[in-house]
Amino acid sequence: MSNYRTNNADELARVFKALSNPNRLQIFMRLLNCCEPGTACSTDSMNVGELGENLSVAPSTLSHHVKELQQAGLINTQRRGQNIECFVVVEKIDILKTFFNGRLAAPLC
Repeated sequence: MSNYRTNNADELARVFKALSNPNRLQIFMRLLNCCEPGTACSTDSMNVGELGENLSVAPSTLSHHVKELQQAGLINTQRRGQNIECFVVVEKIDILKTFFNGRLAAPLC
């Protein structure tokens, strides 16, 4: 197996590990539904605190989940005054699309 495929497998494993937590998956899905990938939400109301609404997690746990999504390369954050806005990383969405379309799968032979 080439290093290219191994690196992709490692990268995908990090992404799937980050999304395997139900709270992180919900946060990520909220961002996908709120924003165009690669852009901050159009409203000023989507900040880290609001991403965590109805998750029943402590603020420190919410911060940890956002950090895990960032480290997996799924989201970026940007401080705006007292708020921290989150947005989806377009390149990761493209990698996931390619994977689920079967173009990154290892050959069977």
